[in-house]
Amino acid sequence: MSDQFQRTDSLREAASRHHRIVSYLAEVLDLRHPDDIWPYLEAVLADIPAMAGEISRQGTDLAEARLNRANLAAAALAVIAATRDGEPDAMDYLRDELAAQGHDADDPRSRL
Repeated sequence: MSDQFQRTDSLREAASRHHRIVSYLAEVLDLRHPDDIWPYLEAVLADIPAMAGEISRQGTDLAEARLNRANLAAAALAVIAATRDGEPDAMDYLRDELAAQGHDADDPRSRL
């Protein structure tokens, strides 16, 4: 089972647990606590799904950044090997990977 799948399952479990706890707290707080505390707790509990979504999005962004870094490292190693082998356009490996990631190595205005 992949790490991304486990994180998704964990977030689903957390969301499910969150809904069960909110339901329980709604019953208990209505019976035992003053009404003025409920809006604060409701606001705090309402933030949890949004935070879980943000964590998931950041996990996806991190995985993409790691893949891009690994691909750039592989391209750099290919440049070194190609240079060692005397290939005339060894830098093409790096240019191709940069282009695949949305960069233009030949454009000074690129987002490098």
